Amino acid sequence: MSAKDYQEAVYDFQSIEEKWQDRWLKDATYRVSTDKSKEKYYVLEMFPYPSGRIHMGHVRNYSIGDVVARYKRFRGYNVLHPMGWDSFGLPAENAAIKNNSHPARWTYDNIDYMRNQLRQLGLSYDWEREIATCNPKYYRWEQQIFLEMYQKGLVYQQTTTVNWCESCQTVLANEQVIDGTCWRCDETVKARNMNGWFFKITAYTEELLADLDKLSGWPEKVVTMQRNWIGKSTGLHCDFQVDGFEQKLSIFTTRPDTIFGVTFMSIAAEHPLLDTLLQDNPRAQEIRSFVQRLGDEKQQQSHEDLTEKEGIFTGCYCINPFNGDKVPIFVANFVLMGYGTGAVMAVPAHDQRDFEFAKKYQLPIKPVVLPKDTQLNSEEMTEASVLPGALTDSGKFSGIDSGAAQQAIIDFAAEQGFGSAHTTYRLRDWGISRQRYWGAPIPMVYCEKCGVQPVPVNQLPVTLPEDKESQQSECAPLHQRPSFYETSCPACGGEARRETDTMDTFVESSWYFARYASPRFTESPLNKEEASHWLPVDQYIGGVEHAILHLLYSRFFTKVLRDLGYLDIDEPFTNLLTQGMVIKDGSKMSKSKGNVVDPSDLIKEYGADTTRLFSLFAAPPEKDLEWNSKGVEGCFRFLNRIYRFVLANQESIIAAEQSIPVELNKTERGLHRKTHQTIKRVSNNIEQNFHFNTAISAVMELVNSLTASTGDSSKESVDNSVTCEAVRSILLLLCPMVPHFCAELWAILHNGASIDEEQWPKWDEEAAKEDELTIVIQINGKVRSRLQVAADIDETSLQALALADENAQKFIAGKTIRKTIVIQKKLVNIVV
Repeated sequence: MSAKDYQEAVYDFQSIEEKWQDRWLKDATYRVSTDKSKEKYYVLEMFPYPSGRIHMGHVRNYSIGDVVARYKRFRGYNVLHPMGWDSFGLPAENAAIKNNSHPARWTYDNIDYMRNQLRQLGLSYDWEREIATCNPKYYRWEQQIFLEMYQKGLVYQQTTTVNWCESCQTVLANEQVIDGTCWRCDETVKARNMNGWFFKITAYTEELLADLDKLSGWPEKVVTMQRNWIGKSTGLHCDFQVDGFEQKLSIFTTRPDTIFGVTFMSIAAEHPLLDTLLQDNPRAQEIRSFVQRLGDEKQQQSHEDLTEKEGIFTGCYCINPFNGDKVPIFVANFVLMGYGTGAVMAVPAHDQRDFEFAKKYQLPIKPVVLPKDTQLNSEEMTEASVLPGALTDSGKFSGIDSGAAQQAIIDFAAEQGFGSAHTTYRLRDWGISRQRYWGAPIPMVYCEKCGVQPVPVNQLPVTLPEDKESQQSECAPLHQRPSFYETSCPACGGEARRETDTMDTFVESSWYFARYASPRFTESPLNKEEASHWLPVDQYIGGVEHAILHLLYSRFFTKVLRDLGYLDIDEPFTNLLTQGMVIKDGSKMSKSKGNVVDPSDLIKEYGADTTRLFSLFAAPPEKDLEWNSKGVEGCFRFLNRIYRFVLANQESIIAAEQSIPVELNKTERGLHRKTHQTIKRVSNNIEQNFHFNTAISAVMELVNSLTASTGDSSKESVDNSVTCEAVRSILLLLCPMVPHFCAELWAILHNGASIDEEQWPKWDEEAAKEDELTIVIQINGKVRSRLQVAADIDETSLQALALADENAQKFIAGKTIRKTIVIQKKLVNIVV
C-alpha cells in the first residue's frame, strides 16, 4: 500500500470484531479456574433482567466492569468475571400473557438474544459460569437454603397487613413501595391482610448496622442510605395507663427529657387498642370511617411526605406516669403501626409536627426545655423549640441540662416500674411471599393433620408446572392449578396442599454472586472451597437505585450463608461502584420519553469498540453520561487515526529494536518521556478511581505527541524503538477499553500473537521526569513573567533567576523586597 492508501485506510470494525469474538469464544480465552499461584480478583456487574434487548445503561455498566477485568488480567491477577440472568419476575409473566406464550419461552428467547448482544460488545466473561435464576438447577438450591433457614428459625409465617398491588396481583415488600406506588408498575398500592412468609432479617439488624463500618470501599452515600433504612434509635420505652381501662399504652421516645411536656397521645389507625377504646363509644362510627379513609390514603403516598397532618379525638385519655397529667388520645395519620409501638407521645412545644397538629386542633402547648437565655411562652410561640437547654416544669428534674436529664429520666422510670431504656429499629422483616406464577415455589406443604411441613430436601426442586390447566393461561397462578398444589404430606402421607406462593425475585439476586464460584456444583448450594477462594467480590458495579433493596438483602444473605456453614465472609462486596445514568435530552433514556439510543444501531454503524470507548470517555463512571452523537463520531475518528498510523509504520515498528538507545535526541526524549508519563497516568486513573475518561484523554495526548514527533520533518528523526515503545504502550493501555481494535493491531505487529498474553506496561520514574519546567513569576501575587528552568534546579538558583528576570525587574526596580516565596516546580512570588 502507498502512503496515500494508508492515509485513506478505514478500520473494518465489523469483520475484525467478529473475528476476535469468534476466537475468544473458540479458545475460551476468559475461562477461569482456581489458581493459587496468582492473586484472585472477582469483578462483577449486577446481572440484567432478560427484557429482550440491552440498552445504553447496560453498555456503560458492562464496559466499566470489562475494563476492570481486562486491566487486572494484564496486572497478573486470576480474574473471575461471570455473567448471568435475573430471570424470574413480572415482566416475563406479563409479556407471556400478552403474547399467549409461556414465560419460560419468552425468557430463554430473550436470554439467547441478549447473550449475543453482550458477545458483540467483546465482554470478557467466562460464559461457562453462566446462570439463569429461573432454571430449576439454580432455584433448587435456593429452596434448600429456605428450608435450612426455616430450621434455624429465620423463616416464619404470619398474617399481617401487607402492601398489595392490584395491577401486579401480588404483595410488595416495604422497600418496593415507592411514594405509595408499586416499584414495578407505578400503580397505587393498597393495604390488605394476608398470610405470608417472612425472612427474619431483623435477627441480623445490629450486625448489618455495625458492619457498615467495614465497607470503606463503598460510596458514603450508599452506606448512609443503608444506615438510615436500618434506623437505629435509643431512648425510653414507657407505659401510659389508659384512663378507665385495664390496658396500658406503650410509647417509645428518643426525647425522654420532654416527657413532662406531653399534651396529647397519637396512635396509629391499626393500633389494637383502638377496638377497645371504641366499645360503647358514641363517636365509634365517625372514628371508624376516619380510620378507613386513612388506610386507603396511607398506601397512596409516602409516609415521610405527608403534608396534611390529620387526626380524630377518640374521647379517651391516658395518664402520664411522670406527672399524672390526663392526656387525650388521638388517632393520627402520621403514626404507623409497623414502626415503634404504634403510639407516639406528642410534645408540641418541642416537635414541629406535634406543634402544627396542636395548633390545628387547639391542644395545649407546654414548654419544658428552655434554651440558654431564652423564655418560651406557649401563646407566643410560632414554631417548636428543638434546641437543648435546662428542664423546666419537670418535677424534680427541673433545672437539669436536657442532655443529662435523658438518662436520669430513664433511670427513674425503670426504678418506678413503668419504663426502661430501649433500642428500636426502622428495619422490619422481609416479606417474601408473592402471588404470581413466574417465581421460585416456596417448598412448604399444608396438612390438616400435621400442620405446616417442609418439603424434604431429597424431593427438591419443587418446580413450576409447565403445562397449563384446561381453559387457563399458561401464567395462571399456582393456587389455580390443582395439578401443582395437590400433594401428599411428607410426614403422614395423607392428602396435603402445597404452598402456592412464590418467592420475591430479590431472593434470587441476594446470593447469585456466591453461586458463580461453583455454578455447576451438584452436592449443595455452594462448594465451600471454591466460595472461600473467590469471595468476597472484590469489585461490584451497578446502579445506585439498588442501594437499599438488593445490597441490603445480599448483605443479609451473606451472613445467613455464613451461619449455615457455606461461607467464611461477613460481607459480600469489598468495593462498590455505583455508575451514573445515561442521559439524553435532559432525562434518563426510556421508551416512554422516546429518547432511547439502541446500542445495536451504534455497533452496526461504528462498531463495538467505538461504542465502548464513548461510554467510557464521555464522563467519569460515577457521574451521569450525557448522550452526544458527535462524541461517538470523535471516538470513531480517534481509533481510525491510530489504525492508519500503525498500518503506515508497521514495517519499521516490527523491525524496531526492543531496547531504547542510551542517547536520545530532544524529539526522542520528548516522546519517550510522554510515553512513560502516560503509562503512569493511565495506571493511576484506573487503579485509584476508575476515571477511564481521563485515562483515555491521556492516551489521546500520547497519540498527538506520537504523530507530531514522527510526522514533522522540521524535527529531529525518531528512532524506531522509541516509536515502537509508544505504539506498544498505546495498544496495551487502550486494550481494556477497545479490545478488538488493540488485539488486531497487536497481532499485525507481532506475527499473530495475542495481546491477552501480555503484561501491563511499567513506567520508568526517571524517564517520566520533565527536563524543563515552566515557573511562574509573581510580583505581589500577580503573574508578571515565566521562566523555563531545569527540572532539578535548586531553590537558591531559582530565586536568583526570578530576581534577575528582565520582566520581573520592571516591577521591582527601586522597590524594597520584603520577602521571596518559592514553591518548588511551580512559582516564585516576590513581595515588594
